Amino acid sequence: MHFDLTPDQQALQERVREFAQAEIAPRAEQLDHDGVFPTDLFRKIGDLGVMSIPFPQDLGGLGLGVFEAVLAIEELARADQSIAVSTMVSIATGLTVARFGTDEQKKTWLPDIIAGRKICSIAGTEPDAGSDTAGFKTRATDLGGGIWSLGGEKAYITNPGTDISSFALILCVSSPKSEAKKQYTLFLVPSDTKGYTRGKKYRKMGWRSSDTRPLYLDDCRLPETAIVGKVHGGRWVLHKGYQAARLFLAACSLGLAQASLDHSIAYAKSRQAFGGSIGRLQLVQEMVAKMALKVDSARLVTYRAAWLVDVGREDLKALSMAKLHATETGSEVANMAIQVHGGWGFMDDCPVSRYLRDNRVCTIGDGSSQIQTLLIARECGLDVTF
Repeated sequence: MHFDLTPDQQALQERVREFAQAEIAPRAEQLDHDGVFPTDLFRKIGDLGVMSIPFPQDLGGLGLGVFEAVLAIEELARADQSIAVSTMVSIATGLTVARFGTDEQKKTWLPDIIAGRKICSIAGTEPDAGSDTAGFKTRATDLGGGIWSLGGEKAYITNPGTDISSFALILCVSSPKSEAKKQYTLFLVPSDTKGYTRGKKYRKMGWRSSDTRPLYLDDCRLPETAIVGKVHGGRWVLHKGYQAARLFLAACSLGLAQASLDHSIAYAKSRQAFGGSIGRLQLVQEMVAKMALKVDSARLVTYRAAWLVDVGREDLKALSMAKLHATETGSEVANMAIQVHGGWGFMDDCPVSRYLRDNRVCTIGDGSSQIQTLLIARECGLDVTF
């Protein structure tokens, strides 16, 4: 059992960290204030090679593992979780196409994604259905002659409305309305498709520079070559995509938790009160020590889950544990960081204030903490129905 990174992994981690701290961190507060997706920074992330990390070399990727992608995403989130989540959603969506798409889909759509020239989305959630994919209402109707018509609405989708958005993977109910049991098909929908409208972006508590908006489908016609995977096999493919996203979202929370700890240690050393630095006070030390323990334990479960994927032992329980523990830890540690910072931590221009806002959605998206808890219980052998 080895806990040290390889020299190549250390070099990758350091390279992304240096870039993120030099290029992203200084702009994070302003990006949060403006709420505009930073296309220039995203393309620099692409130039750095982050987007290409887990993709096969024959597709233009670096041929590295999910573990290396987790290392990179963690460092991006340590500087700004908003751009980290935009990055990880595009990677997870691209990996879904790489795993289940046709050769033509890969050839047409992945080069720009892998290079970071374009960004993409995965769209499952609807206004009345999130973790409950059985409740989806967006429908794909087979018109015959290899043509499908899509109609409905998706909600809270990341990345679809930027100036470099390329496509969205959209899950639709594809079985006839007369059938009692729903079946689903996943479609690759180019951003310029007629009948496909990207709604006004949401006003959000956090992730303000990450693009999030609803999607509307009105007789959106696509050829059968737009199907990713098999007809009526889309729900399984989407869940596989969500599993990757859960691991990457755990990395986003891990990076934010580490940043919260970094700021708290620095502030505890510099803030003077009661005749010296507050870092000498035992109750402040207790908070910092608890934060350090939580961050390290979240890192261990997240890294282990990523390692299991790369060695071919994709473990649903390990993925759910990583997502549950790391995202909950992100919020807990950010909240404690505000306490360490006192009144300053409550101010918008204090980084840890932004961290708490940003991470709040991480315990909801890509399968809520409650869903992850049920999945873990089921994988432990208990009878769980949902």
